[in-house]
Amino acid sequence: MDEVLGPLDELLPELENLYADLHAHPELSLQETRTAGIAAERLRAAGFEVTTGIGGTGVVGILRNGTGPTVMLRADMDALPVKEDTGLPYASRVTATDREGKTVPVMHACGHDIHVTWLAGAASLLARARAAWRGTLMAVFQPAEETGEGAQAMMTGGLAARFPRPDVILGQHVMVGSAGVLGWRAGVVTSAGDSFQVRLFGRGAHGSMPQASIDPVVMAASTVLRLQTIVSRELAATEAAVVTVGALQAGTKENVIPDEALIKLNVRTFDEGVRSRVLAAIERIVKAEAAASGAPRPPEITPLDRYMLVKNDPEATHRVVESFQRRFPAERLQETEPTSASEDFGSFGAGWHAPSVFWFVGGTDPDAYRKARESGRLGDLPTNHNPRFAPVLHPTLRTGVEAAVTAAQAWLSP
Repeated sequence: MDEVLGPLDELLPELENLYADLHAHPELSLQETRTAGIAAERLRAAGFEVTTGIGGTGVVGILRNGTGPTVMLRADMDALPVKEDTGLPYASRVTATDREGKTVPVMHACGHDIHVTWLAGAASLLARARAAWRGTLMAVFQPAEETGEGAQAMMTGGLAARFPRPDVILGQHVMVGSAGVLGWRAGVVTSAGDSFQVRLFGRGAHGSMPQASIDPVVMAASTVLRLQTIVSRELAATEAAVVTVGALQAGTKENVIPDEALIKLNVRTFDEGVRSRVLAAIERIVKAEAAASGAPRPPEITPLDRYMLVKNDPEATHRVVESFQRRFPAERLQETEPTSASEDFGSFGAGWHAPSVFWFVGGTDPDAYRKARESGRLGDLPTNHNPRFAPVLHPTLRTGVEAAVTAAQAWLSP
């Protein structure tokens, strides 16, 4: 292990520059051409066989190093339509055109820039120290995690057909938590996620003549309130789910009752049975509220994206954790609870029928995290997707590279 990770200190300044560059130049989902080009260039320089354009902008690097297991390490590349407010000297000032043709600010508000940097660092170190391991390393830089489509796009776009089935698939994600601490668990790690758009139809009228209307604003408001009763009144206290309405859009002027209203909502669940009941309840409530309002036509319910559960294989997780325990002090390893965040990482293991392990890396300044925890104000810390979210660079950068190499070596060591 020391033979592989020994050069990390001299590599860190280069990785810091790479991270700052990626952070300053974020790209939206399936627009990650610059990031993909940088990933491909670094893999080629390290001696990998590189294939680009998998699933859109995905990059795959293969490094064959004798007979042994095939280990896949994955990093996601895309950013979010968020205006950065971190104050960093390398903060993003980028704007881009989204799929609806709108110009939006772009920010790495979920840490995918450091994920790319981690994998670039791990790939470089393993390539330099081939005498220390045997097998095949597969480095996968994935597009479009934020839209829930990138992993599956890579699988159907040639990843499963053109490359060897991995013996294990490994991934990691920066999260709120004390920097340098790794969070792991066997079984369910992240929730299933379902997003929908609902169009409610009414009849417009002058604001002074509501009797002539079928008001979709009132219809939408009633729907939003009723949706909140799914978790509070239809699920047992031992069952977990989240139903969030993130957008309610209707009308353009205060004295005009519009014809339509639009709702966008998101659901997170940890159990397939609970998921089915929640989705059925959403459909029932949306249709019932429209009927109760006398809507001229039924609502349209359109799926937006879907994330499956991420489940860690118990045996593979045990192997990773044992490797972590040999590398990191006990206080830097924590068994976590499932998180209501969602990830499309699970599509790789499901598609290949291969064991996978996904863990978290804390990215919050340790002193700030400790003070927030002691004061009961952890909720004040900027989370992923927040305009102020930015991992503290040290020791987050080192920890992620160390963790990726250490986990891979659990299979690749001779």
